[in-house]
Amino acid sequence: MFYQRPLNARSSSRHLARGLRTSPASSRAEVLPELVPSGASTLRNRIRERISRIDAERGASVSSFLIDTFKRQHTYLRISLTERCNLRCFYCMPSEGVELSPPDHILSDDEVIRLATLFVKSGVTKIRLTGGEPTVRKGIVDIVGRLNELRKYGLQSIGMTTNGIALHRKLPALIENGLTHLNISLDTLDPFKFEIMTRRKGHDAVLRSLEAALAFRELLSVKLNVVVVKGLNDHEVIDFVEMTKERDISVRFIEFMPFTGNKWDKVKMVPSSELLGRICARYPTARKAPDELNDTARSYIIPGHAGSFGFISSMSDHFCGSCNRLRLTADGQIKVCLFDAKEISLRDEMRAGATDGTLLATIGRAVMGKKEKHAGMEDIDVVTNRPMILIGGVHRRGLLQSIKRSPAMRFLAILPVQPPRPAAVRCFSTTVGTGNTASRPPRLTHIDESGRPTMVDVARKEPTNRCATASGRIIIPKIAYDLVTSRSSENDSHDRYVDTDAASVRKAKEKTRSKGDVLTVAQLAGIMGCKRTSELIPLCHPLQLSHISVTLHPEASQARAASGAPSIDAGQGFSGSTRSGIGIRQAQPLVYSIVCRSTVSCEGKTGVEMEALTAVSVGLLTVWDMLKAVAGKEMVIGEIMVTRKEGGSSGRFVRTDL
Repeated sequence: MFYQRPLNARSSSRHLARGLRTSPASSRAEVLPELVPSGASTLRNRIRERISRIDAERGASVSSFLIDTFKRQHTYLRISLTERCNLRCFYCMPSEGVELSPPDHILSDDEVIRLATLFVKSGVTKIRLTGGEPTVRKGIVDIVGRLNELRKYGLQSIGMTTNGIALHRKLPALIENGLTHLNISLDTLDPFKFEIMTRRKGHDAVLRSLEAALAFRELLSVKLNVVVVKGLNDHEVIDFVEMTKERDISVRFIEFMPFTGNKWDKVKMVPSSELLGRICARYPTARKAPDELNDTARSYIIPGHAGSFGFISSMSDHFCGSCNRLRLTADGQIKVCLFDAKEISLRDEMRAGATDGTLLATIGRAVMGKKEKHAGMEDIDVVTNRPMILIGGVHRRGLLQSIKRSPAMRFLAILPVQPPRPAAVRCFSTTVGTGNTASRPPRLTHIDESGRPTMVDVARKEPTNRCATASGRIIIPKIAYDLVTSRSSENDSHDRYVDTDAASVRKAKEKTRSKGDVLTVAQLAGIMGCKRTSELIPLCHPLQLSHISVTLHPEASQARAASGAPSIDAGQGFSGSTRSGIGIRQAQPLVYSIVCRSTVSCEGKTGVEMEALTAVSVGLLTVWDMLKAVAGKEMVIGEIMVTRKEGGSSGRFVRTDL
């Protein structure tokens, strides 16, 4: 493990001076308070008093455009230099990958410097470069050098957050050009687990960069960011803390946060208070260190350790009241909160010829719209907000199968065992495709470049013959199956499903029969739904359909229970499986279902898959409605899929895995 290979020790005074810049001596450390609500009020009051005192001293130097309605002064700017990254961390990038902005949408070096200059002249004293991965940005060394020239306007520090993969080669030049603070992201000390979490190799390269960074006396701070995920790497917390014994480093444990596509779940998040309890059980002498004003982390030191550790508790104990951060995305949008989807484009205004005064007014409007605090952890917008990789801040088959069987991996979303077809999904990729259509990466065709919903333009397409078939199934208990097949009227007196009052069951059957023939009504409903698809699905084109076929037929078959399928008591003839007749032992109970199939065709400029799927969906929903009096709690609708399509640029498709 990395922490078992100490570097050459430097003096402890320098360790503390760099690791805890606002804490020159451990004697000033406070007695360790617990991270519990009971002490939160006192701590907040002390923070507010300190902020007010310092704001009063330097308030005149911060432009009113950087002060929000809650009197927070925004002196810290995070600039994303690129959307690209050389890792694919699951909590940062959705498993299906992300679509990159076109190159001409990314801010140029001159545009980055112009905006940075405007922010610094308005009161920003700290700039941090992020990504994507900032080291993959061409010219990053020159950008740091140009930012360093802003010190004459009040800039005090230039930091960078990096994954460390390619850092060690560029670090000397970056420091020479003015880099003062460095954060390296490393979530595990296990090389194998590193590949799981990042979907790439490179663990040794990150450790090499960390060693190189610690060797530079010019860096005022070196921090290690660790995103903690329950059941995955939370047991490594003590190992990370042990790294601070001989190293002048601040290890910061970050709570797993929700972003678009990262499958966040509350059960995966380990509250910082729980981690602190574990650490204190191992190191009972740990003490609270004085925090820097507006710091996101609550820091702690252990007597005798050269470094420190801390917690960024965005979910369990947010620090919104002292937030002084603004974010500039790689494509030039200003974000006032990491968890707020709202953005305003400074790039578009610059390229339209806006003056610095106009840009500053736009910044001011954005800052004034900043809320007092972000939403609770379960209410954060993960639909319209960007994935983390766009804000800033493939394995062998056998290997994946063994990982999925591991209990420790049960919370981690991984690639399917069967890899997708190359033309179907751009997994874990941020590469922009070029050339013909077949080589281009997939994109959401109903989303425009600004992320807003839009209807696909088919004006230039030539009409062709289109056809699609879809199918679906509704699992029903035997009592409903008998009603549909008209056999139950003869057997009401011998009803073996009655476990309460026979009269109530007969009444429910009569109510169901009074609605009419189930399959006929469902067939008509499916046809009607098919013709109204464009009214039900907002971005579907209205089509002149030439043919609609909807069929429903009951099935009773012996089947093996499908993995993950619902299971109902076999005595009711409902096994939960939706497959029929392959390798079944005769002892298995019967599965009763109604299968709906729809085939739709037209001559048009776009396909009819949605029309076929709508017909099946509406048909099965109608069956559910017709039978709910006797089977409302037991029916399950599923397996709705396109089984065949013809026509269009993608050609013919037939589903073969049925």
